[in-house]
Amino acid sequence: MQMLIEILIQIRDTFNHHVIFGVGVLLIIGYFVGKLAERVKLPAITGYIVAGLMLGDSVTGIIHTEMTDSLRTVTEVALGIIAITIGSEFSIRKIRRLGKGIIIITLTQLFFTFFAVSGALLLCGKTLPYALLLGAIASATAPAATVVIIQSLRARGDFVDTLYGVVALDDAGCVILFAVVLAWVGSVTGQVAGHAESMLMPLLHAFSEIGLSLLIGLIEGAALHLLTRNNRRTNELLIIVLGGIFVFTAIAISLRLSPLLANMMAGAVIINVSRRSHRVLQVVAPLTPPLYAAFFAIAGTELKLSIIASIPVLLIGAVYVLSRAAGKYGGVWMGAYLAKAPSKVRNYLGLSMLPQAGVAIGLVLMLQASPLAAHAPPEVKDMFLELANIVLFAVMVNELTGPPLSRFAIVRGADV
Repeated sequence: MQMLIEILIQIRDTFNHHVIFGVGVLLIIGYFVGKLAERVKLPAITGYIVAGLMLGDSVTGIIHTEMTDSLRTVTEVALGIIAITIGSEFSIRKIRRLGKGIIIITLTQLFFTFFAVSGALLLCGKTLPYALLLGAIASATAPAATVVIIQSLRARGDFVDTLYGVVALDDAGCVILFAVVLAWVGSVTGQVAGHAESMLMPLLHAFSEIGLSLLIGLIEGAALHLLTRNNRRTNELLIIVLGGIFVFTAIAISLRLSPLLANMMAGAVIINVSRRSHRVLQVVAPLTPPLYAAFFAIAGTELKLSIIASIPVLLIGAVYVLSRAAGKYGGVWMGAYLAKAPSKVRNYLGLSMLPQAGVAIGLVLMLQASPLAAHAPPEVKDMFLELANIVLFAVMVNELTGPPLSRFAIVRGADV
């Protein structure tokens, strides 16, 4: 048995340095584990995430940390296509019919989640800055899982349109809320005392990031429309559309902006400038299954089981996950009630808001890279490190449990 293990380790170490090997293994193992997940009535993406977890450093180490960095390009491409799909749901006709309700639901669930998580952490004895920072991060939602489940079920209707709108607006609101909290934390911890301009920096950065990301998306959408409006050849459309998504996603990332917001804006522009623009989105549809499978499998490789070994992280993480779930569900229910939305939206939409991944991790990285962290005393740096571990734990739990709940909600709430 020991000899067999050594042979397997040698095979692993021989091939796992190459990124193509990594993508291939993730797709093949992800496919089979995804099929097993479907056998037990779970969405395939849960299987992809579990496959990534099995192949990552936490279990087998076949996909090691260095390879995960190389695979990030696949993640960025998939996220660009997911975002442009979300944006394409923002047709003016739909917004006129659902727009007010979407805004009410988004803001209500955003602040419900913020206060639910912050309040729960304060009851656990955490400091106010600690609680508010985690509360702001908790308001973020991962749209990728929702989009893939909707597409796999071919769901449609007002429930789906409302869900697309809320997850798209939620992340922009979350970034602004986090920037406001970070500016306040900087003032009360004394790290920026006497420097009002430093306190405003996180807020100005958030607004500039959102504005410039939307501007890039506007240019992207206009460019894709102009380049494809008179073209009827599917192969040529595919070349142009993929090229555009690649270029503008890279521009957004290079300028440290949000490729998610940029591509959402591009999708909104494309779908509203012409009724024939849906062709632009249809041509990339055949490429999405392997991209989405790789996207979620790669996300699985980044989950770390070692985080659970810390009892404080486990306990506070459980409080964070449960209070966030209560805030999301309760906030959506209340927002839908105030907006006089249908009963299916009130009862099920909140369950589709539970997945959490990229934006939450991005906010943690933003926190760790901020001037506040750089000049903070040791106790504040320790707090930030614990915050990062809590968020990573919550991401692991929400990415594994969120998709099945989202699928249940979409099946019950949408036209499937």
